Amino acid sequence: MNEVPLGVLGGILFCLILLSAFFSSSETGMLSINKYRLKHLVKTKNRSAIKVNSLLERPDRLIGVILIGNNFVNILASAIATIIAVRLWGDAGVAIATAALTMVVLIFAEVTPKTLAAIHPEKIAFPASWILAILLKALYPLVWLVNGLSNGLLRLIGVHASQKNHDTLDSEELRTVVNEASGLIPAAHQDMLLSILDLEKVSVEDIMVPRNEVVGIDIEDSIEEIIEQICQSRHTRMPVYNGEINKVIGILHARHAAIFLRDPTPSKAALLKATVEPYFIPESTSLNTVLLNFQKDHQQMGIVVDEYGDVQGIAALEDVLEEIVGEFTPPTLDEEEEIQPLDDGSFRIEGSTHIREINKTLDWHLPTDGPKTLNGLIIETLEFIPEHPISLWVGHYMIEIQEIEDKVVKYAKLELKR
Repeated sequence: MNEVPLGVLGGILFCLILLSAFFSSSETGMLSINKYRLKHLVKTKNRSAIKVNSLLERPDRLIGVILIGNNFVNILASAIATIIAVRLWGDAGVAIATAALTMVVLIFAEVTPKTLAAIHPEKIAFPASWILAILLKALYPLVWLVNGLSNGLLRLIGVHASQKNHDTLDSEELRTVVNEASGLIPAAHQDMLLSILDLEKVSVEDIMVPRNEVVGIDIEDSIEEIIEQICQSRHTRMPVYNGEINKVIGILHARHAAIFLRDPTPSKAALLKATVEPYFIPESTSLNTVLLNFQKDHQQMGIVVDEYGDVQGIAALEDVLEEIVGEFTPPTLDEEEEIQPLDDGSFRIEGSTHIREINKTLDWHLPTDGPKTLNGLIIETLEFIPEHPISLWVGHYMIEIQEIEDKVVKYAKLELKR
């Protein structure tokens, strides 16, 4: 080494620092790469992605070859830097070489390349994977020896290096991924994805039409009343019951109703023949289960019942889908919006409106762990049925009852007081 010119030694030292930067950036890039994007690229037959994925299947071998290379070049660089410094400054060169090389390696071979690789892992990992694959084959005996000793130590603490790390996400983690991808996914699509994730948290009673709003056909009515009701109905499906809603005996579809109405001598027997068997849903069933059961049993409407078998309301396939994509149709001319903004910043809301719908529409946080509707929330908070318009507080929300009808809150004015 004493005969090698300083210029040559300096060139070798420069190359070793570049190699150290390569190994450092490769390690960070390979381990920082997005595993889900990598799997997608593997499916598209991207050759570099396939190579990276192959190396990551055994991270112990990958880390082994990177660290062998990195430690080798760093130690060699240290030796050469010491030789150069001793030849220039004598015995004091050792301390100078140690301090200088530490700063150079730290800045140019560690922090800078690793930061770059963390920011752009694919740009570093993809080209590096080809070189690392070659080095792994060339140094395999040494890598095997090092990994054998290292894996033996790991086994002593119950860790097996050959175990694969299954990268799976639960629903909350997936929700975070969707939220973080707001710049890549259109807002409407993002809302739908989040709504799908919410289906398992929402039960059918959260979206059903309550029994007091159910429009059905009482088979005990006269045939003339039944025909008039069918002709005036805006619904495509109606439950048919015997005397009271708890005694549902069938579901009448508008298509079958049209056939029934064309009969020159319509009768109740013909009406019952036109109905289909009712489909019942327990009120605590989650919406994702309801949706799957609708699909499996080819149903589009169900009767929601409680634990005693009493009818609580009805839920249609449209109601479930609206939880995902939003409202399909605006209210008709004789219907009002459930949530109406007022000039003073407050909102006039129907008492039958679901609390989840209010929270979703207004980005509020009214409690949802109790009653499902605004009327239920008001009565639970007051602990009595109001007979006159009054005001109350629910958390930070000011509620002013405006209309009461048949012992239920028809309309209330709500305002968030920040």
